[in-house]
Amino acid sequence: MIVAGEASGDIYGAALVSEANTLVPGIHFFGIGGARMREAGVETLVDSSDMAVVGLVEVIKHFDVISAAFGKLKQIILQTPPDLLILIDYPGFNLRLAKVAKKAGIKVLYYISPQIWAWRQGRVKKIARLVDHMAVILPFEAPFYEKAGVPVTFVGHPMLDLVQVQLDRSTAATSFSLDPARKVVGLFPGSRHNEIERLLPVIIGAATRLKEQFPDIQFILPLASTLSSNDIVPQLTAAGLDVTTTRDRIHDMIRACDAVISVSGTVTLEIALVGTPMVIIYKLSPLTYQIAKRLIKVPNIGLCNIVAGETMVRELIQDEANPEMISAEIAALLTDQTYHASIVAKLAHVRSKLGSGGASARVAALALELSTQRDAALTTPHPGL
Repeated sequence: MIVAGEASGDIYGAALVSEANTLVPGIHFFGIGGARMREAGVETLVDSSDMAVVGLVEVIKHFDVISAAFGKLKQIILQTPPDLLILIDYPGFNLRLAKVAKKAGIKVLYYISPQIWAWRQGRVKKIARLVDHMAVILPFEAPFYEKAGVPVTFVGHPMLDLVQVQLDRSTAATSFSLDPARKVVGLFPGSRHNEIERLLPVIIGAATRLKEQFPDIQFILPLASTLSSNDIVPQLTAAGLDVTTTRDRIHDMIRACDAVISVSGTVTLEIALVGTPMVIIYKLSPLTYQIAKRLIKVPNIGLCNIVAGETMVRELIQDEANPEMISAEIAALLTDQTYHASIVAKLAHVRSKLGSGGASARVAALALELSTQRDAALTTPHPGL
């Protein structure tokens, strides 16, 4: 059983599953995931697009869907237990499921650590009780878990294998039918529906201001696997913005951009690895933000800044995430060549902090080591699905 509750977990889960099937062909994976995991052969009982929410208020709104998904997986664990439970990030849901698995005697591999080193560090005690092995992707996470007595392996970051761009900026732009002689700005509104509701209007507002300032500017927007075009395109059309949208070749798309407006998340690390300057934005509901502000123990929210250990790219959070401030930062990146070059130079150091490639293969090997792999699990569909 494998559980990935959002778009980034879907990508990492798909890579893990592919590597596991290379090592031992025919393993049956099932659980929660998205389009990428289905393509890799995972039987998804619940689509991760229905689960991808963040924040206390947002989780409450989606409680019925999340509760039903939990009940479905819990029933399978108790009635027809899998050989191994693999959990990918998504801690609020996954730690509850780990408790069920632990009581049922099922080994638990947790891949992609919850950011408990940033907030709610007390959760490490719960993880020590419920998780058989942590596979972490950031180098400073391993000592954190070792200190708490949790079996842990630093596997490196899976994004190192996924972000491989051979095209130069001009060729990449042309491949998306963009004019390489004109400025290109990427619009990255996120993968969760509540992010789209809260942040897409802000991004559109910033893009509208940029269009006024740079009449020949071009925009491109990636559609996450958890979203449909209907979640995005009507709002772009209503605003009168001409925006190229795509689902494929996201890293080539990032290379095509001169600058990017991005919500905070895993994608900021992808953008950093490609080497494109950006501004990171985020908004939560007022209640969730006030709670988070008191709990978070790190100075940055952008993953690329956290990995770097410094504020390489500007973060605009909550009230600062407004069209005026966002467009001003992008305008500076487009017009100030010295500023643009300084950001590119800082981003070049991110890759060296993330270990070596091969993370997915290492996690797959860990999974096989933990699993008992009964013959029935290798050759027949899981009962009761």
